[in-house]
Order: sequence, then structure tokens, then C-alpha cells
Amino acid sequence: MASIQELLQYGKEQLEQSGNEYAKYERKVLLEEVLGCNYMYMLMNGEEEVHPEKEEEYKAKLSRRLEHYPLQYLLGYAHFMDYTFLVNEDVLIPRNDTEILVECADEIIKRETAAGTEAERLPGEKYRVIDLCCGTGCIGISLKLYHGAIELVLTDISEKALDVAKRNLEKYNLEAELICGDLFCGISHKADMIISNPPYIESRVIGTLMPEVREYEPMMALDGGETGLDFYEKITAQAPDHLRTGGWLLFEIGYNQNEAVQKLMRECGFKDVVGKKDYSGLDRVVMGHL
Repeated sequence: MASIQELLQYGKEQLEQSGNEYAKYERKVLLEEVLGCNYMYMLMNGEEEVHPEKEEEYKAKLSRRLEHYPLQYLLGYAHFMDYTFLVNEDVLIPRNDTEILVECADEIIKRETAAGTEAERLPGEKYRVIDLCCGTGCIGISLKLYHGAIELVLTDISEKALDVAKRNLEKYNLEAELICGDLFCGISHKADMIISNPPYIESRVIGTLMPEVREYEPMMALDGGETGLDFYEKITAQAPDHLRTGGWLLFEIGYNQNEAVQKLMRECGFKDVVGKKDYSGLDRVVMGHL
């Protein structure tokens, strides 16, 4: 039987040979997941022998990773904001780039709820947020975790994606309305905010993406059509019918889509439209209000 230390070394060597620049980290988290212990325990008990079934499970996960199968799918979760979200092949893996979108929305909600802005809400109605094309639900759920009083709606065209979102709601003991449909289909009440990370990769570019993305993540969550703008055009045109007066629309965008999406929003009546860069200095968010 192999020891913990021997398996850590084996994992590092295998991943490094495949060109994985995060080999030391990935071998660690995969073995932590298999053994159900933390890295400190492994360091302190490196000579401990690992049960053959666990060794086989670890090596099987390593083999999948060597095939570029995403680490997050192997683990069954991904880190986002201050939380972890369940993931599988039915949903796009949450990315750190998207966190700036949540931060922008968080600032708006703080400002508007602190000011007591009532918009068109009737007495007793809550600030309502629609997370469109929600996938895991990580965007809307993060906002709900920050602002427990908001009313959250999660929508996606994929029933399987909504099943993952439902599990993430249950993980944090939260409630939200779940709607399966194409964009605004099934949404009957107006909101104070619509937030979305829609598919925005140009169809012709998808084949050039890293294999972890193009071979395993759901294509419907990636393909934004010939120009990458298909969903921005549809959402921006329909959003005014689903927002209260003064309501906000926030998008995650691709690095080269800032001007085009801002133009779309202004043409559809949105005001104070601005872009926001992520922490890498790339255009990442476009937002505006009615």
C-alpha cells in the first residue's frame, strides 16, 4: 500500500508531466477530497498507508484530470465569493472574474435599500432580483446571502442547471423562485434588478478555448452566436418590460464587448450606462438603469 506522502508525490509528478502549472495545489485538494482530511493532517501523517480503494480512487481522479477534465467537476464544488457552490457538467463553473459583477450589484442594493428607495414597489414588497441564465445560481445566491431581505428569482432554460441551483439554495437554507424557461419566459412580476452572465463567446472562437472548457462545460452556457452578442440583444430589448421604474440591468461581458453592450443598453432606454473592469484590468461588467 502507498503512503500519503507517496501519493502526493505521485500526483505532483503526473500533473507536472502533463504541463499543469497548479500541480502542487491540485494533487493536494484531490487527495484531501478522497481521504476526507485536510492538508495539515497529510503533512503530519505522511507515512500513513492509504487503503487500496482510496488509492485507486485518487489515481482515477488524477487520470481524469490528465484528460483535462475540470478540477471543479472532480471535486463537485467551486469557490465563488465567500462561499462554495455545488457544480457538475450541467452548469458552467463559477469563475473569479464574475465576482466583480456581484460586487457591483451588492453596492447598488446597499445604496438603494439604505436610501429606502421604493420605486414602484407596493408597501411590504421586497427588493426583487432576477438572476437570468443562472446556472449554479452563484450570482443570485451570493446576493441573497449578503442581503437576506431581497426576493430572488433564478431562471435558466436548462432544467438540469436549475436542479443544481436548487441544491445550492438548499445548501445555504435559502428560498428563491425557480423558473425554467427561455430568458424571461414565465416571469410575471417586475424586478428592481436583472443580473446576468449570459453566453457570450463568439461561435467561431469556441474551438480555440482551453480543453477544460470546450470539451466539458455546457455549450449552451458558452455560445453567444456569431458576434457573441445574441443574448445581450435579446435580454436588453426585453428587460424594460420586466423592470420597475429606475430598475437596474447588469451584465457580465467579454473583454471586447464593452462598447457594443453599452450601445445596446442606451438604445433600449437605459441611463447612466457604465462599464467596470475586473481585477485583471479587463472590461467585465456593463450596467445601467431605467
